Formats: sequence, structure tokens, C-alpha cells
Amino acid sequence: MSMVCLSDFEAYAKKYLPKIAWDYFAAGADDCTTRDENILAYKRIRFRPRMLRDVSVMDIRTKILGSEISFPVGIAPTGFHQLAWPDGEKSTARAARAMDTCYIASTYSTCTLEEICAAAPGGLRWFQLYIHRNRAASQQLVRRAEALGFQGLVLTADLPYTGKRRDDVRNGFCLPPHMKVKNLEGAFEVCKMSLLDPSVTWNDIYWLRSLTRLPIIIKGILTREDAELAVKHGVQGIIVSNHGGRQLDEGPATIDALVEVVDAVRGRVEVYVDGGIRKGSDVLKALALGAKCVFIGRPALWGLAYKGEEGLQDVLRILQDEFRLSMALAGCASVSEIGQHLVQFSRL
Repeated sequence: MSMVCLSDFEAYAKKYLPKIAWDYFAAGADDCTTRDENILAYKRIRFRPRMLRDVSVMDIRTKILGSEISFPVGIAPTGFHQLAWPDGEKSTARAARAMDTCYIASTYSTCTLEEICAAAPGGLRWFQLYIHRNRAASQQLVRRAEALGFQGLVLTADLPYTGKRRDDVRNGFCLPPHMKVKNLEGAFEVCKMSLLDPSVTWNDIYWLRSLTRLPIIIKGILTREDAELAVKHGVQGIIVSNHGGRQLDEGPATIDALVEVVDAVRGRVEVYVDGGIRKGSDVLKALALGAKCVFIGRPALWGLAYKGEEGLQDVLRILQDEFRLSMALAGCASVSEIGQHLVQFSRL
């Protein structure tokens, strides 16, 4: 099968993954309105390409929190990679290192942080944290991640409770017996993720700051008000995210919320976005609207389902090639030339 675009990987994953695994990865909350809107919103943005701009030499590199990556696409934190491929997050880490980009490892990994680091030494990795009622377990995770050389701490802010994902309820979703949430083994039962702490507030940013010297990135921000609070509480980055449409349904698409967040922070912290990125031209649109980098979730899992590390590299390479081509056709020879002048919003 010739894999030409990301939807080819999606079709493969849907065909070959066990139904319970496919449904878990694909799930959105309630009617899946926000999940689907994340993709549709990109289609309402049109380019204003510039001509005769000398794009014979292209530079698609960028930096996130001072670390250079080969192009502005990283891998978002998603759970349970062994549902997609036996080596799980180890394959994800190897693919990210091979493509010279950032991988955000999830609290809910099916490999330990130590295994992830050993699989791809020297890779750029951030660690995504859920704060649990058992604060000691969360504190230990933060300290482990820092000791292992993770370079950023990503606090997920939009999950005080798990959204209602209907297919998971119908399927009675549980991890297979041979898989474990390795970083929290024994801490809670994965089918009942009720040990998340719904009392977390902005003040817990200060608690995290007391535990680590790592830069803190907050994930799940969708409004100007929360963007301003994030800056006020001293985070170094914001990921505009609605959890892939898996939490509160009928909230904004992330690319729409990005504009409001970027305007609010006024360059004081770096802003990233996830959700709905399916083409290199989507990456260009996100950067034009102020994102420093985008992160992909489901497409990374489709790549793993196809051929593990090799499949995920294929997904990233396709996005990289499409991004480079879109940049050139829009008249940008380097990432620094991308700006809001390149896009306009259109009503479909």
C-alpha cells in the first residue's frame, strides 16, 4: 500500500487495529463535534501566497524553548502506545529522535520513563503530567523525569475528570492484561481513572515550580483569560489544546482558539497548538497564526500502527515534505518569514 498522505495511515490503522483500540484512539467526547471541528476549522483558512520570492534554498528549522528541531512538528502526549505497536513508546521516542524533533511522553505510557530514555538517548523529550490525588506519586514522577534528562514539564490542565467517550463506555474499555501504565504501576486501576485530582488550581503551578527546575508548559488553554493567567503564574509555554475533542464537547477548534491566545500573551511565552493537523499546509496555517510549533496526536498513533518506528517516521517525513512545499508555494524561504499576512479566514 502506497502511503502518500496522513489519511492513508488513518485508513490502515482503522482496518488493522483491534476495534477496541481503534475506538479508544479515535474517540471524541459526546457527539464528537469538537473532535471533527478541529479538522474542519483548518479548511476555513485560506492562504494569501506571495510570488517571485526566491525559494531555491529552504530553511524549515525552528527552536522551542531554546532547543532546535528539524521542523515545527512534534509529537503530542497520548496514552497507551502499545495498543498501536508492541514496542509502544520506545518506538515513538526512536522515531522522534531520528526525525530530530520533540516527543512529549505521557504519564499514561505503557513503557517506563527509563525505557523511553534508554530507547532513544539524546532525544529532545518533554514529560506530560497529570496531577493525581496521590501527590507523592506525581511529585516522584516529576523528579524522575528531571533526573532522566527530560527538558520540559507539560501540565495537562483540561482533565479534572475524564470526558464521556461513548464508544469506550460501550466497549467497557480497559487495557489488555499484559499492558500496564508503567509509570504508575500499582497507583491506580487504569479502567477507573478516578484518581485524577479535580481540586488542582493555578496555585499548583507554584507547587510544581518548587519541585523542579524544568520549564513548565501548560496544555489545554483555549481562552484569553486563561492565557493571561498562565503568563501571570510564570509558565514558559502554552499548548492550545482541547484534548483532541475528548473532553468538553462543543468548545472551540484549537486553530480558532490559537488566535485569541496568541493575542493575549503578546510574545511573553511560546505558544504551540495541537488538534486537527493532517497536512503540511495545516502546519503553515498554524505558524502563520502565531504558533511556534504544532504537535500531532492521532496521526502519530496511526504511524505506529502501520510500521512502528518506521511508520511514525513516514508520517513525520510526509508532514515535513508537505510543510516545506507549502512554505515554498506561499513564498516563504524560512520559518521566520511566516506571518499572519499569509492567511485569511473564509466562510465555507
